[in-house]
Amino acid sequence: MECSQVLPDSLVLEIFLRLPYDAVLRAGLTCKQWLAVSRDEFLWRELFYSYYRIPRSVPRHPAAVSWYREFKRLFDCIPCVEVQTLREHSDQVLHLAFSHRGHRFSSCSKDCTVKLWDTERPDGTISLVHTSSMRQFNWGYTQFSQFNADDSLLLVSGVYLGPHHSSSGEIAVISLENYSLLSRVRNKPYDVFGCWLNETHLISGNLHWIGNMTSCSVLWLNKAFQDIESENVNVVKRLFKIQNINASTIRTVMVAHCRRHDNPDLLLDYEAQSLAQRQKGQRHHQPLLFDLGTSGSEEEEEVEEEEEDQYQKEARYHGRPTARIPQPTISGLDHVIQSRKNVDSRELEIETQVAQMMGRAHTKAPDCSLIEPSESKEGEDKTYLLFTTGSLTYSPHQIGIKLIKPDQMTTSGPVLGEERSSDEFFDSLDHVIDIHGHIIGMGLSPDHRYLYVNSRAWPAGCVISDPMSPPPIAEEIDLHVIDLKNLREERRSLRAHRAFTPNDECFFIFLDVSRDFVASGAEDKHGYIWDRHYNICLARLAHDDVVNSVAFSPADQELLLSASDDSTIKVWRSPRMVRLAQAPARPSRPRNLLPSWLSRNKNSTSAGSVCGKL
Repeated sequence: MECSQVLPDSLVLEIFLRLPYDAVLRAGLTCKQWLAVSRDEFLWRELFYSYYRIPRSVPRHPAAVSWYREFKRLFDCIPCVEVQTLREHSDQVLHLAFSHRGHRFSSCSKDCTVKLWDTERPDGTISLVHTSSMRQFNWGYTQFSQFNADDSLLLVSGVYLGPHHSSSGEIAVISLENYSLLSRVRNKPYDVFGCWLNETHLISGNLHWIGNMTSCSVLWLNKAFQDIESENVNVVKRLFKIQNINASTIRTVMVAHCRRHDNPDLLLDYEAQSLAQRQKGQRHHQPLLFDLGTSGSEEEEEVEEEEEDQYQKEARYHGRPTARIPQPTISGLDHVIQSRKNVDSRELEIETQVAQMMGRAHTKAPDCSLIEPSESKEGEDKTYLLFTTGSLTYSPHQIGIKLIKPDQMTTSGPVLGEERSSDEFFDSLDHVIDIHGHIIGMGLSPDHRYLYVNSRAWPAGCVISDPMSPPPIAEEIDLHVIDLKNLREERRSLRAHRAFTPNDECFFIFLDVSRDFVASGAEDKHGYIWDRHYNICLARLAHDDVVNSVAFSPADQELLLSASDDSTIKVWRSPRMVRLAQAPARPSRPRNLLPSWLSRNKNSTSAGSVCGKL
């Protein structure tokens, strides 16, 4: 017997507005009326802003189809559930890198090996497929790796402990077909790391001191296959030669292939989002400009619908800070420290002034098209070389940007370039962005539209009088966001992780960016995940020591890896993916009504014929 008296929807809604989200979901299972009210858009809008503590000035993601679905996406699709721990490394794991297909990833470690892992096993686990030790080449450890564009080659960067300077590094190129070593390239200082420019050419660095605190960084383009070839074919070519002052050096090079950005992964500028929506028109519920993506299969959607009231947050664990084991030496500083013992501060000041005058007289003008593109070049794709540098102190506190032109993409042509006899023998930076703090990490969004930068801020208004005494740095790590379309920093820095080492022991913390999320390691024994659109921290990933690197799978952003000084790699998946993996297999249903109807009609006809014969 049905109850003749029911509460009006408006009163039920008022009650639900005062309940937490999990109580609303449970209440929705009571009856059809409460289920309908529990999916109310206004209700979930209020729950969304209050639960995630998002300012109401921040609009909903333009691709979201409902507030309820958006709440669930942030709740259920974050890779925060630990599903596997990889313990094959015997020392600190420093860096992780996925292949572009996402079928493999590489790991670098203080144990001086680079390991390759398979992510496509039928049971969903990750397994080790290959290990290469670099000790035979006098490496101290491997520190960075990167797959080329077609996943056929692996660039591995390490610290060289041979008879050379302690800041020297080396880059090795390994074939992923047979794991053979194809070439080795000197890389100085080691924290240039190196990177791919295209499928067949990579960028390395070299450093020449031309004074006590003045140096010259040379960036080289190297062919990955450096076999014995004709003497008329170059395998190396100088890209840029840049003057450094105040003990600074160029480090952490990376290449951004900036497309026209007609279809970005995400727009962080809310005004630009509104403009894009107006341009697309309001006829579509989901603008084509943005795509959050879905799981895809009908079976997964059915499992989600059945269990949508059961998803739960994973517990967030807390760890205590730990001191970081410093690197053997900070790149290039031992030269400066030794010089300061024999030269007084006045002479160093004079050297800097002379270096600045020489730089102005012998440096080419910057490329104006980078900042003020002409109308004819407005829609052209551009390739930028990005790196950390500085002009005030040895601490990297600036992002340098250099435009790479099409004719510079290959080693063919004069080895030292056409400017060999010119008086302008230094290349200028096309653009510089000052972060006003010590930069300790960088990462590009998948579409190369945004550059994310980890830094530890200097005090506001500080003045640097001694280049060898940079300001004290904050324990908090700020995550800056730079729009590479207009070369402007978005004023939406993220702060949720901490570091504890002083200036002279700072180390690199690798971060990674997926379509919707950004993740970073930290010294507080955790990795962190933020939502790129809402600018909020969504998860903390616990380790037993410093987390050095994180990496999203490019094929599935609900899979994340984290690497730590505790010598482990942890594999994290979203609660949704864990639930789907644990769900029992169900027989597939016909996905097309016509074959299903024909099948039933055929069976009924056959049955009628049998009955007629009987």
